[in-house]
Amino acid sequence: MRTKNVADEVTRAALDLFSTRGYANTSVQQIVEAAGVTKGAMYHYFTSKDDLLFAIYERMLSLQKSRLDEITARGGAPEEVLRAVCVDVMETSIEFLPEGTVFFRSVHMLSEERQKEVTRRRREYNDQFAAIIERGQVAGVFRDDVPTAVLIAHFFSDVHYLSHWYSPEGPETKTEVAQQVTDLFLRSIRKET
Repeated sequence: MRTKNVADEVTRAALDLFSTRGYANTSVQQIVEAAGVTKGAMYHYFTSKDDLLFAIYERMLSLQKSRLDEITARGGAPEEVLRAVCVDVMETSIEFLPEGTVFFRSVHMLSEERQKEVTRRRREYNDQFAAIIERGQVAGVFRDDVPTAVLIAHFFSDVHYLSHWYSPEGPETKTEVAQQVTDLFLRSIRKET
């Protein structure tokens, strides 16, 4: 077995088991058996079950932050930038739906140190997202009668509850859903003229 595949197999097995059995009800032994590797091989990549849970979500966090950086670096009008960011975060959240679902169910079980790291990384993303909205408010494009934090919560509530309302078997593609949710959000925050 190639080295890179061990981490992938362990991650896949953990994701499947955490989603069906729950994080607390899944043992390291069950993970390695499902992955077809030894505990030693798993511990070469992950120091603990906590580390594995964090790794499941970290991939999505890193991807979304990287794409946010790319989109904002390109520049453009605030509404165009915000549209691109919103569509991206919806699409990647749908692509990583199992990871996000497992994580949001189990985040409270992470070690305090890992929870702080997640909070720090999500705050960093949130602050960049808020800066785009604030730039649009200064430009007179987005409403400023509602606190920015409320506007952000309005959008991300749809993202965080994807597992409750989105179905990959539904009639719309992930891009169509991402564009629909983004359109609704942008209409709701656009300043009336």
